[in-house]
Amino acid sequence: MPPVTTLRRSAVRTAAKIDAKTPATRDRALDGLRALALLSVPLGHWMLGGFDSPDGVLHNASPLGALPSMAPLSWVLQLLGVFFLVGGRASALSLRRAAGRGVRTGAWLRGRVLRLARPVLGVAAVWAALIPVLRALGVPAGTVRTGAVLMVQPLWYIAVYLVLTALTPLCVRFGARFRGRGAAVLMAAVALVDLLRYGPWGAAVPGWLGLLNLLPGWLFAYQLGVDWAHGRLTRAGAKLLAVGGAALFAVLLVVFHYPASMVGVPGAARTNSHPPSLLVLALASVQGGAAVLLKDRLGRALRRPLLWLPVVVVNLGAMTIFCWHQTAMFLTALAGSRLGALPGLTTAPDSAAWALARLAWLPVFGAVLALIGRWARRFDAPWPSRAWRAVAGAGAALFAVYALGAV
Repeated sequence: MPPVTTLRRSAVRTAAKIDAKTPATRDRALDGLRALALLSVPLGHWMLGGFDSPDGVLHNASPLGALPSMAPLSWVLQLLGVFFLVGGRASALSLRRAAGRGVRTGAWLRGRVLRLARPVLGVAAVWAALIPVLRALGVPAGTVRTGAVLMVQPLWYIAVYLVLTALTPLCVRFGARFRGRGAAVLMAAVALVDLLRYGPWGAAVPGWLGLLNLLPGWLFAYQLGVDWAHGRLTRAGAKLLAVGGAALFAVLLVVFHYPASMVGVPGAARTNSHPPSLLVLALASVQGGAAVLLKDRLGRALRRPLLWLPVVVVNLGAMTIFCWHQTAMFLTALAGSRLGALPGLTTAPDSAAWALARLAWLPVFGAVLALIGRWARRFDAPWPSRAWRAVAGAGAALFAVYALGAV
């Protein structure tokens, strides 16, 4: 029997088993949206980040500086609107189920925090041990610092998500108070701050004022998700979000000249993401509205076992993907740097040829991540002993000391 046929039959059997074990009450569409948002994180970092090594040291570089035409790619790969929308809905539903079982809010929150914190502490502890190993192998200190920066970059998502999760009970009350219009209040707050810092008075406004957008900016899509869970986001509201968000997005780009990229561009005077600008919320509106409108259709599609299988795999490895995808790219580039300048990997990201070559490296990054994940997923589960927790905590603390001086 040909190997391809054997693999297909094995996949069909596995998919059928997983499909049979999935509870009928499982919201497959929500899992599908979560998987899509999760996969966009490594794809975004792998396509919109790169390396340069003019002095034999790997440095982080971005193709967006030399290839501004790639900026629209960030509109597709920056799915934070979907990520926080799904997170808000899932957290609100989880909190409601916990309350129905008599679980206190504090205990519910503790469980959610531990599920997020364990993988983060694990990857930090491993990097604390990896740094001296790399240095002993002769890897330049600058290259090691580059790897540490890459590892830390995605963790701000986790920090933001932890804050939003802690605010879930307040979001529930906030949504009820404003009858499903709480997200509009948050958008108005971000618009006001943007007007102050980018409008006629911008020169007189202190730079720190933009930090006021941090909470309402990232809370916007999460609040939409909470309202969705409580039935306050209807299909009519989703259509308004999608159409209105698209119109606002176009106006901000064309009329008010917001930066086109949704991620930071080296050397750029303005950025949309740190802190979030109104353009981020406009894109989140489009993404959130589309997600709500497509949910039922997606749920029906995911009744097919072969489509449901990858969604389950991605969701089971969610935190591993999040925490380790940058490490996978770095280790691949580190190994490749020993072979010289490899297009799309260790060459400067400054041409269309680089972008095409980078596409060829994506399966390699994915394979390395899968290999790492087979071992690293142990950090997702509850740790077996206090000694294990103490070692991981100490390692994470050592890495934090290094990162604060290196990042």
